Amino acid sequence: MLKNRMKIFFPAPFIALWLFFGSGCGVYSFSPGGKSSLETIAVAQFENETIEAGLASRMTDLMVDAFIADGNLKVASEDAADAVLTGILTSYRREPLTFDEADNVSQYVVKVTFDATLTKGQSSEEIWSEVFYNEGIYDAAAETEDDGQSRVAQALATDILNRTTRSW
Repeated sequence: MLKNRMKIFFPAPFIALWLFFGSGCGVYSFSPGGKSSLETIAVAQFENETIEAGLASRMTDLMVDAFIADGNLKVASEDAADAVLTGILTSYRREPLTFDEADNVSQYVVKVTFDATLTKGQSSEEIWSEVFYNEGIYDAAAETEDDGQSRVAQALATDILNRTTRSW
């Protein structure tokens, strides 16, 4: 008789726990006001105030790709977007980072400063503006400066994407 009772009452605590913990599940947002009103974004061609040609264009392409991959905002043209991201590459430096026993450079670091601003589409009202700094390290023997540029551009794109989508 006791075995039959155990079979009947055994699931009851699990059902009660499931109802208690499961009832609070639902859509969760890190946004204080829920979902952002922004649904689309345009990435304007970034400007370059440095002598390093091509890096601002690479940054523009990486930003567009990052927003597409992230999926929180759809990329649109400037006249149709809820927000427009603009940016200026303001400084670029390549410096030796580490040396071997013979005082030869074994690693270089690419240091970049980038000013970015996000504005509301048609009104041009500023949502945020920030200066980003990042570094890209590359091996002097096995890699090129282009590898360091790729790393720093990817890191900046990630920082800007996070600032844009994670601050809701």
